[in-house]
Amino acid sequence: MIILEFEQAAFELEAKIDELRHMTKGELNLAQEVSRLEQKRQALLTNIYQHLTPWQKVLVARHPNRPQGLDCIAQLITEYIPLAGDRLFGDDHALVGGIGRFFDKTVVVLAIHRGHDTEERLFHNFGMAHPEGYRKAQRLMDLAHRFELPLITFIDTAGAYPGVGAEERGQAEAIARCIEKSLSLQVPTLAVITGEGGSGGAVALGVVDRIFMLEHAVYSVISPEGCASILWRSATKAAEAAEALHLTAQDLLNLNIIDGIIPEPLGGAHRDPKVTMTAIAQTLQQAFQELEQQPRDTLVHAREEKFLAMGR
Repeated sequence: MIILEFEQAAFELEAKIDELRHMTKGELNLAQEVSRLEQKRQALLTNIYQHLTPWQKVLVARHPNRPQGLDCIAQLITEYIPLAGDRLFGDDHALVGGIGRFFDKTVVVLAIHRGHDTEERLFHNFGMAHPEGYRKAQRLMDLAHRFELPLITFIDTAGAYPGVGAEERGQAEAIARCIEKSLSLQVPTLAVITGEGGSGGAVALGVVDRIFMLEHAVYSVISPEGCASILWRSATKAAEAAEALHLTAQDLLNLNIIDGIIPEPLGGAHRDPKVTMTAIAQTLQQAFQELEQQPRDTLVHAREEKFLAMGR
């Protein structure tokens, strides 16, 4: 597992615990010492994760072992049928989607996948979608609307792909149309930011009835490095930028930008993805139960008012 710098002390304790456990398998009985060190490690991790700075939360949100889009689909969506292509240009691998079942509901699901290793990241373009990805999202949103299927989106991206080809094919227009389409859907819509929610690339999938963030996820109009490069002409000021952006889940809940925070296991979602998935499933189930009680014709109006109220 990749160890973040501020986790180093806890990692050293974990290594010592593993070493003692290996020795315990022999003639030595070190169970008491192992238990003492485990308690110390638990207290240390608790203290670290209760006092994370915004920049440290950014680093946790970007951890390559955190659950990503395809992981969420694999764990939460059964009978999943992937649907590819935007019917205009091609298929985008950063933004995936299809139809499946979430418990007893048939749903349309959209997810951004960054990749866990180099080969996977290259294939999925590091989770940065092209215009055809957002046009594929529009197509699947249309499908959800036509067949009255709830929509779930899983968001984890540094932002939409900023390359020349993407701009030539209408990146901004594709994102804007995606937002426009999201506002018109007469079905319950939910989103979960599992890691990094960056810029318009995240907003395109985040205009929904209920948007949730994992406890250590982040959501902002620009990355801290990009913000620092603009304001201070230096990416080394990223930590200060992260503080100023108010990009943590806790900040955004206080600002009424998101609707809830999903707790993570101690040490972050990457330490126990299965527990994280259970928490996500419970949150989505509860949100669906609330939304299903609302008349469909009021969903669009309530969604519009929700986003118009932001910033007032």
